[in-house]
Amino acid sequence: MSKNLTKRSEDYSKWYNELVVKADLAENSAVKGCMVIKPYGYAIWEKMQAELDRMFKETGHQNAYFPLFIPKSFFSKEASHVDGFAKECAVVTHYRLRTAADGKTIEVDPDAKLEEELIVRPTSETIIWNTYKGWIQSYRDLPLLINQWANVVRWEMRTRLFLRTAEFLWQEGHTAHATQTEAIAEAEQMVNVYAEFAENFMAIPVIKGIKTENERFAGAVETYCIEALMQDGKALQAGTSHFLGQNFAKAFDVKFANKEGKQDYVWATSWGVSTRLMGALVMTHSDDNGLVLPPNLAPIQVVIVPIYKGDEQFDAISVEAKQLMARLRKLGISVKYDDRDTHKPGFKFNEYELKGVPLRVAIGPNDLANGTFEVARRDTLTKETVISADIVTYIQDMLEQIQQNLFTKALDFRNSHITEVNTFEEFKDVLSNKTGFVSAHWDGTTATEEKIKELTKATIRCIALDRVEEAGTCVFTGAPSQGRVLFAKAY
Repeated sequence: MSKNLTKRSEDYSKWYNELVVKADLAENSAVKGCMVIKPYGYAIWEKMQAELDRMFKETGHQNAYFPLFIPKSFFSKEASHVDGFAKECAVVTHYRLRTAADGKTIEVDPDAKLEEELIVRPTSETIIWNTYKGWIQSYRDLPLLINQWANVVRWEMRTRLFLRTAEFLWQEGHTAHATQTEAIAEAEQMVNVYAEFAENFMAIPVIKGIKTENERFAGAVETYCIEALMQDGKALQAGTSHFLGQNFAKAFDVKFANKEGKQDYVWATSWGVSTRLMGALVMTHSDDNGLVLPPNLAPIQVVIVPIYKGDEQFDAISVEAKQLMARLRKLGISVKYDDRDTHKPGFKFNEYELKGVPLRVAIGPNDLANGTFEVARRDTLTKETVISADIVTYIQDMLEQIQQNLFTKALDFRNSHITEVNTFEEFKDVLSNKTGFVSAHWDGTTATEEKIKELTKATIRCIALDRVEEAGTCVFTGAPSQGRVLFAKAY
């Protein structure tokens, strides 16, 4: 199986697009801007979904489902929210088709116009808060902790598989609280959940921070985020959690009787991650040979490939392979025995390397005779001969090692690409030549932020939650600054 991937050093963007398609993760569809997620790609998403869903439920959340369509009038209730999404909305205006006069083509029936247009959800705050009005009467109904797994549509013209598509899959949490303190604690808790998931399952180190006013979610009082760094030195926002204050409660009149019996508006949060995480996974770890998947999210953690001549050898190897497979499955390790006789071992080795399977076990007649297995690691592309008696323990330990190794490698890369600068010349030099995060003083104004973006294409990715407050001067204007923020070019 020939991979023929463009090298990352030659054209990172082209490498990414080719890899997503060749590794069978996704492909472009007949609908412009929309993708088809293929079974292998969807299997990775399902593993992400399962872990996140578990983490949400462990923190007290429940799943529900809300309509795909939102009445247009709902959007006009929260002004900054509609401003934030107005240019990305798909609008349903009619509810019927008919056969045209030529008797062959189909056209929209002009008599089937909707009284009120419906928006295909770009996010669900408005429909959910309209619903919560009927669910919340008193403090006894709070907190309300709901998540939904859904698809959303944001009309994008310049698309890229997983990173930016007109329709994408995600989860969106929407919670209501009796106090501001509780709501802020929820928003902070969820950004911590995302960071834990990114680091422990995706093996991606992230920086937790808050967005500037300019980069904040439309309608939010505060946006918390996790920011990751890809191998090309560009940042990627991997998850956001928003403290919405009482903005949506006021817009949709969601009040509750507090313990004193007085009416008050609830306090709200929303938070979400999307299939964009698939793009982050690909770009953080993969190499010129194909995908590199962390074991915790790999659909196939171990693949067993038989090497044989004739049925007799194949049958003997299969007995050994199936015993090993049964032992590994008992430990919860996902394993595949590739006994296809339509492809040679070399083809299979190539295929599983391209697909990023963490461990490959080869069994040939010599292995049977010697009581050994040949085990190859995808992350380091190294091979080792392991005796049969030790194989299960070896594989367990090796999967943990690979998971840790991928995280450490990504962390070292990220840490070596955070550069402190004090002048705008240094700032531009790092962005042009070294790339990565630029840690610089900023005067706190939107005007400066926008001017820097205009001149360099770099945005403030976040104000890190653990940043040290220190007096300084803005890298661009020389005005006073309270501390450094992280700039980067981003996806």
